[in-house]
Amino acid sequence: MIASLKGKIELRTEKFIILDVNGVGYKVFCSTPVLKKLEDKQDSVKLFIHLYKRENLLDLYGFLSFEELEFFEILISVSGIGPKAALSVMMLASVKTLKQAIVSGQKTLLTKVSGIGQKTAERIILELKNKVFASVDGIKQLSSDSEAIDALVGLGYTSHQSREALKQVPVKVKGVEDRIKQALKILGK
Repeated sequence: MIASLKGKIELRTEKFIILDVNGVGYKVFCSTPVLKKLEDKQDSVKLFIHLYKRENLLDLYGFLSFEELEFFEILISVSGIGPKAALSVMMLASVKTLKQAIVSGQKTLLTKVSGIGQKTAERIILELKNKVFASVDGIKQLSSDSEAIDALVGLGYTSHQSREALKQVPVKVKGVEDRIKQALKILGK
């Protein structure tokens, strides 16, 4: 089984890369954030790999960290969640944020993925809640940030812009209103 690959990127597309490893090209599917991080890489790149087997199909999925790979494998263990849906979930937010959402039972983040409705989100939370750990402070912060993201989206920013701005807001800033104000200052720059 393939656990990791190290090589040079030959080709980039919106959904995958072709990684040349000693003259052999491997087609590796990656999430959009991973692909963006790989844009500048000209030298050797190392990816943690999940080999997905199904009937006549062998697909490789690549991740920059082992934590991302583990979370991906936990996600696809849920009935009804395939590798494409799992990658889409992982594009929503960081692994830490997704784990906190699962532990705190927040379905709204998961239902933002096309093809994941209320019931599937509930199944993900039910099946993964005990497998995922997060701090109590992190869960409270996530709840606050979820409301702040919704408010910023209501003001016309994308959820990605909102999330990135809130990441820059110091942790010591508490309260939804204060976090929104700080995020707006960051977005206004």
